[in-house]
Amino acid sequence: MASYNVQTALPEKIRMATKTAPSTKSSGILKAVRKPRTLLGDTSAADAAARKSTLTQYESALKLMQAGKYEKAHLAFNAMLSTAPHDLADRIRMYISACVAQIDKGSTKFETHEERYDYAISLLNEGHYEDAREHFQEILLKEKAADYAFYGLALLASMTGDNSKCIEHLTEAIRLNAQNRFQARLDSDFDGVAEDPRFTELLYPEA
Repeated sequence: MASYNVQTALPEKIRMATKTAPSTKSSGILKAVRKPRTLLGDTSAADAAARKSTLTQYESALKLMQAGKYEKAHLAFNAMLSTAPHDLADRIRMYISACVAQIDKGSTKFETHEERYDYAISLLNEGHYEDAREHFQEILLKEKAADYAFYGLALLASMTGDNSKCIEHLTEAIRLNAQNRFQARLDSDFDGVAEDPRFTELLYPEA
């Protein structure tokens, strides 16, 4: 008697379906649901990496502060503030204020004029205009040909709406170093004085 093969007796399309149909029998093992990918990839991993990097910078800045290097600590804290996680931002602001207070007391010294300039620029960015002015002027007391200090005073004047002082200081900065003319053309901090004809004439004398 011929044997009866169920598979061969079924139509071809049904046979294919029976081969490929997934088993409904549970294996008792739950598979992890794969998260959909985005253009940024695994965002949680990216956030974790960014936080780790910020914490490393935060710890380095704290060590600088503990060592009495307040100006360097201030620059480090200020650099990370814009990208710091919310729970760290308040503490960073607190340490920035503490660094400023210590520097204003004269408890630290700048190793170079460039370090003092960087600190003055950070004060400028935070809106401490008079404090920044004092540091720019302190540089000029010791180095009369410090073009970058005149440039800093020009930035300060622009940001505080004093067009005449801005042009006066920028003119001196350019006289001492012609590269300042090209830098000023690209510096958005001079937007406040950009419409002044004297400013245009100073930056584009060939026009």
